[in-house]
Amino acid sequence: MKDFVFTRLQYDSGDWDVDQRMPSNLLNSLIEYTTLSVETEEKVVPLADPAMVHAPFCYLSGHRLVQFSAEERRNFERYVEHGGFVFVDDCNHDIDGLFARSFEAQMAEIFGPKALAKIADDHPLYHSFFDFDEGPPTTSFELNGWGDDLVHDYLKAITVDGRIGVLYSNKDYGCEWDYDFRNKRWLAEDNTKFGVNIVLHALTA
Repeated sequence: MKDFVFTRLQYDSGDWDVDQRMPSNLLNSLIEYTTLSVETEEKVVPLADPAMVHAPFCYLSGHRLVQFSAEERRNFERYVEHGGFVFVDDCNHDIDGLFARSFEAQMAEIFGPKALAKIADDHPLYHSFFDFDEGPPTTSFELNGWGDDLVHDYLKAITVDGRIGVLYSNKDYGCEWDYDFRNKRWLAEDNTKFGVNIVLHALTA
């Protein structure tokens, strides 16, 4: 049995199948930097499928509306409350876009209006493998030159019994890491290293 399987959550209301090259790129980094035994293909599991609660790590993303069905809501809540870890990334890298507003509303309904809260820059997440002393690294999609200056200097999380159950990003890491893994050799600094931190934190915290 593999130490890590990248599980993408399929939900009915939005465009869940974004960032299609990102999983293989992140999986390549886990193989390159860690000793984890890694399943090399992502696994797609419907959020409405009770089997999703057995995954140690899940990814959910998109641009559009997030409106869980009764089954999706029940499984999401059960998964988070019983030790699961969901990394949720807003592909729009904004605050008031449809994905952000609808997903945050879903979390408020399920876990309460104050459950999704900013995490500090000294959170153990930022030192679970590589060190990110200044908190979450900025993405090129935030530094896009369009003049909006929309850089999120924090991530949010829903914490259950002292551990992160939902890690939420408006920074669009999914698109940042959505390229052929062989192109990393052209980067001055491998930007997927923070993804390694997220996975290691999910598996060990």
